[in-house]
Amino acid sequence: MENATIHFTTVFMAFFAIMNPIANAPMFVGLTDELDPATRRQVAWRAVLLAFVIAAAFALLGREIFAAFGITLPAFRIAGGLLVGLVGYHMLQGQASSVRHPSSEDNEQSRNAAVDIWITPLALPLLAGPGTLATAMNFAAEATLPATIRVLAALALVCMLCLIAFLGSDSLIRFLGRNAIKVVSRLMGLILAVIGVQMLIEGIRGAIAAS
Repeated sequence: MENATIHFTTVFMAFFAIMNPIANAPMFVGLTDELDPATRRQVAWRAVLLAFVIAAAFALLGREIFAAFGITLPAFRIAGGLLVGLVGYHMLQGQASSVRHPSSEDNEQSRNAAVDIWITPLALPLLAGPGTLATAMNFAAEATLPATIRVLAALALVCMLCLIAFLGSDSLIRFLGRNAIKVVSRLMGLILAVIGVQMLIEGIRGAIAAS
């Protein structure tokens, strides 16, 4: 029983450190500051649910998925780094990134496309990024059924904390105000850009080491 508790705690802390609900809450605010509260909640639920599904799938079938498509973890890191860096650059410049906010002639199409940020960059690669997927794969690899269940339970708990942090961003927006949110958005853009570069460096380093 003690070993099971230690294992669960270790997995939980690993997922918490990588997915980081506290640090990602301002990211969520910066990405969704132009959406109405109802849409923001919808984005939060969808992003967290998709991140859980992706990470759980990689925990169970990750190595098979990578092998089936001929994907390597360094390549995944490079692609994710480029994507996150692009979003961060546009946020830093105060521009409407096509990844972050669409430009559309039709308002409804624009809104639907804006909601798509729950897929990219929120769910993938911010929450279910290379680090999260690698962690899920490593802890679940060759694990017993009870250990795998503990991995999935720890992942679910961290995702729930991410959802709580995202839903609490409404209060954060009301407290700070729109002007302060714009400042936060620029700062988070810088951090996102740095994260993207770090992911890119790790991907290149891994590709060189594997060659």
